[in-house]
This record gives sequence, structure tokens and C-alpha cells, in this order.
Amino acid sequence: MAFEPYRRLLAIPGVRSLLLVGLVARIPSTAVAITLTMHVVDPSGLGLGFAAAGLVTMASTVGMAVGSPLAGRFVDSHGLRPVLVVTTLAQLAFWSTAWAMPFPLLLAASVPAGLLSLPVFSVIRQCLTALVPVDQRRMGFSLDSMIVELSYMAGPALAVAGVTLLGSVPTMGLVAAGLVASGVALIALNPPVRSDEELQEVAGRVPRRLWLTPGMFGLLGTVVAATFVLAATELSLVATMKQDGDTAWIGLAIGLWCAYSLMGGFVYGMLPRGVSPLILIGAMGALTVPVGLVGGDWHWLILALVPAGVLCAPALSSTIETVIRWVPAGARGEAMGLHGTALLIGGGSAAPIAGVIIDGPGPGWAFAAAGLVGVVMVLVALPFWRRTAAVVEEPVPVAA
Repeated sequence: MAFEPYRRLLAIPGVRSLLLVGLVARIPSTAVAITLTMHVVDPSGLGLGFAAAGLVTMASTVGMAVGSPLAGRFVDSHGLRPVLVVTTLAQLAFWSTAWAMPFPLLLAASVPAGLLSLPVFSVIRQCLTALVPVDQRRMGFSLDSMIVELSYMAGPALAVAGVTLLGSVPTMGLVAAGLVASGVALIALNPPVRSDEELQEVAGRVPRRLWLTPGMFGLLGTVVAATFVLAATELSLVATMKQDGDTAWIGLAIGLWCAYSLMGGFVYGMLPRGVSPLILIGAMGALTVPVGLVGGDWHWLILALVPAGVLCAPALSSTIETVIRWVPAGARGEAMGLHGTALLIGGGSAAPIAGVIIDGPGPGWAFAAAGLVGVVMVLVALPFWRRTAAVVEEPVPVAA
């Protein structure tokens, strides 16, 4: 009986195939960063240090952060297929030649490659919104968040295994094949980005001033904070276990932490009413603060992460639900692109900041700092949220 609501969701025409393609297509996308890193440091690749690898991944991430809303805006204006064709060809061009590039050229090429990255994450969510009725969207976004969790569990692990067993150059070829196959699959599937009702309502471009409000900036800020908490928590967990000599169990520990998020997302999707992202992200941050106080065996650390862990997928899916509710259909692609940019900023900024704290006061303090970032950002966003939500929750007029 617990699975029956999800069965009804998957029975909606187009949803099952969209989520299946989304699961497979996201795996090579989640392997991009670690593959570039391993290629730069691996002796079979460039054989350089981690500082050089960090520059390449940073260049790629900056490109993605800028390109995500641009791709969404082009989807809003010109449709899905043209954007997928351009980005798929761009990924083919980069990944089929990156293995032969010297470091300066690889560093320079990583920016446009990131700028024209395949917009799998935002496109799947935008299309899911078009396919699923309003009363089932929370469940759809929760299921999508769980699928993203599975992709992040599989993609980096497969990339590391590929470099270890085959070398960095063949692994880059496999990533190229995966990205191109993902783009071709989405082009062939061509899911709708707007429902039939929304196609009738959309009469032209929606001015940003109608939806890019202070409250929306507050929402995007909480998205940054949420991914900062998650990325910093992961790094702090790894550092704590390495410091205690439990390195062999790090993979299992991260897998269990991801399982908490999956369970939380499953339950959240069946709730009759959603919960504000401010509450979920604030609670996730507050529950992360004391984790660093746990000492002794690593099993206790994993248990301490349960309360915050079960809120991971619900927190992120609630932010998507709010973006969809606040933004008119004609600007949804750009808004989801900005949401993706916020995710990248939060994850990208967590590593250096948490790393400094880990190297200084220690990983326990890094847990506390990560949680406080989430709480503080929620408090900053709260006044803008209250002022804007009352206006934006009403139907937004569309400019002709």
C-alpha cells in the first residue's frame, strides 16, 4: 500500500520513461568532475597535482553555473530539442578531444564545455512539471530527488573504478559516450516542457521583474545553503573517519547517509501537504551543528547524521516545488537554470571553506560551521520570503 501512490505517479503517460532516461542520463553528468580530476592527477593522464585538477574542475563548474540559466532561457524561447542538439555536440567535441589536450588548453576548454553542458537536471524537472498534475508534483519531485541521489552514488564511483582499472583516457571516452547517448535519448524522447494548459496560457516572454523578486533571491540563497550543508557535511564525515583511522569504511558510511536521504524523500513525497523549504533547510542545518560532538566509533557518527540526513531529499525537492509554484511557465526553464546555478555555488564553495576549518580547528567544527550556514541563510531569507510569497503565490500575469 505504501508504494501505491508512486505506482499511480509512474502510470501517468511519459513519466516512467522520463525518469528512467533521467536516471541513466545523470550518471555520466555526475562523473564529469571526478573524471577531470583523475585525468589531471593520474600518471596515465597529465600526471599533475591536485591544485591543477582543482583549477580545471573550478573552470568547468564556473561554466556550468553561467550556462545553466542561459540554457533554460533558450529552452523557454526556442524549445528543448535545439538546446539539446547544441549541448550534445559541444560535449562530443570536448570529451572526444580533451584526453589529448595539454593542461593550459584543457583549462581553457573546460569553461565553454561547462557553459554548454547538457542541461539534464533542470530539463528533467521542467518536463516532469509539464507531465504531472499539480496534486502529484510533490511526489514527482521527491522521486526525482531520490533518483538524483542514486545517480550521485553511481557516477563518481564508476568514474573512479574506470580510471583505476582502465586509465583516465579510456574513462574519458566512456564519459563522452555516456553524455552523447544521454543527449540523443532526450532528443528522441523530446518530452514536453509545458503542459497543454500552460501552452495555451503562455503568450510571450515573461519579464524577469514579475518573478525574479527578493523572495526568489532568498529562495535561491537557501538552495545555496542547503548544498553547502550537504557538501561540507560529506567532507567533514570523510575527514573525521580518516582522522580516526576508519578510512576503509568511508564508502559504506556515505552510502548509509545517502540511504537516509532516500527514505526521507520517499516519506515526504506521500505527505498530503508540503513543508516550507525554510523549515526543512533550517532544521537540517540545526541538526547538523551538534554532529561534530559525537566521538568514539564511527557507527555513532552515522547514527548522529540520521535526523539531518532524512531531510536532505525533502529539503531539495521542496525548493524545486516552490520555484515551480512561484514562476510562470514561460520563465520556468530560466528559473530552473538559476536553481541549478545555486546548487553548483553551494557545492563548489563548501569544499574550500570546510577544508580550511578541517585543517584548522578540526572536522567537528566543520560540522558546526556547515549547519550554521544553513540556519543563518534561512534567517536572512525569512523577511523577504514573507513579503514576496503573498504576492507570488497568486497567478502571475504573462506579458504579451
